[in-house]
Amino acid sequence: MKTILSLRKHHYVARVSIFLVTVALIGGMVSCAPYTNTAPSYYTITIASTAGGSVTTPGEGNHTYLAGKVVNLVAAPNTSYLFAGWTGDVGTIGNVSAATTYITMNNTYSITANFVRRYDLAAGYQHTVGLKTDGTVVAQGLNDYGQCDVTDWTNIIRIACGKFHTVGLKTDGTVVAVGSNISGQCDVGNWTNIIRIAAGDGHTVGLCANGTVVAVGDNTSGDCDVGNWTGIIQIAAGGSHTVGLKSNGSVVAVGDNTSGDCDVGNWTGIIQIAAGYYHTLGLTPNGNLVAVGDNASGQCDVGNWTGIMQLSAGGWHTVGLKSNGSVVAVGANASGQCDVGGWTGIVQVAAGGFHTVGLKADGTVVAVGDDSEWQCSGVIGWHLLG
Repeated sequence: MKTILSLRKHHYVARVSIFLVTVALIGGMVSCAPYTNTAPSYYTITIASTAGGSVTTPGEGNHTYLAGKVVNLVAAPNTSYLFAGWTGDVGTIGNVSAATTYITMNNTYSITANFVRRYDLAAGYQHTVGLKTDGTVVAQGLNDYGQCDVTDWTNIIRIACGKFHTVGLKTDGTVVAVGSNISGQCDVGNWTNIIRIAAGDGHTVGLCANGTVVAVGDNTSGDCDVGNWTGIIQIAAGGSHTVGLKSNGSVVAVGDNTSGDCDVGNWTGIIQIAAGYYHTLGLTPNGNLVAVGDNASGQCDVGNWTGIMQLSAGGWHTVGLKSNGSVVAVGANASGQCDVGGWTGIVQVAAGGFHTVGLKADGTVVAVGDDSEWQCSGVIGWHLLG
């Protein structure tokens, strides 16, 4: 009897033990989530700069950050240089055209801050304007409306020419303008925080540091209806239309579309834009161009161009600067504005109504085309370095 009770006792204890172990296992299965690797992800960004400036925040070289980290970027140009944009893996940069912006670390990135000498060229209907490295401005050509009255301008970092007016962007983000103001295209005195400017026939456009756009002047065709634009990094102004390049490489346009010069809704991967009187151009990263609008003079026949690094649209012609410093042009050539085949060592081009100007690396200027107001011959002695 004692033996039987003892066996029953051991059997009971064993059953209880099995039950407790089972409960423990089930409890563990219920309370414990499957094992996952929860170690945080980190990404590295490599930052560099071209000659003429540096990246002061966070500094140049390699930096490692937690995934999703928003990193501030500050590019500082040296004296007589301008910040010319970020290149490389720029997909998550807030504004690739702004010297002070940010990047979101969602991957491994390599970016470069680009700087250019602070000189510039712009061409209007019958006048030419040059920006010197000291921030002063020179102008030559038709001055019936005072569009060449720029001798007192200082601290200018960008210039733009409309048909009969001239616009300058100052170092403090304000804007000045002279010339015809019949449509209010020179009413820019209250603009602030501007980083780029563009001038059309009778309107003026400004790109704000936050990616929005402002415009004044003739709005008959809706070319100033840019108040709802956001995420813009470049602007261009044509005869009666306005074009904006967005940070994702797409393009928007408003204004007169009679010739289809606003038909840019399907463009992608664009890195630079230009607008003529009735045509619009876009540059792709591989150096090719796309074009829409009036092609009566062949100004849109750019489909076979390669190796282009900068473009400019005139009245009825188009000019492209190649990476080797040579220049190509198509379109109306009645005044010889497309006779640029012999140019070499060019670093910037600008197309006017019926003339074309080119800036050489040494700061001197070449020009071809209509010279009825000395807009070409008058610039031969210019030296924009200082």
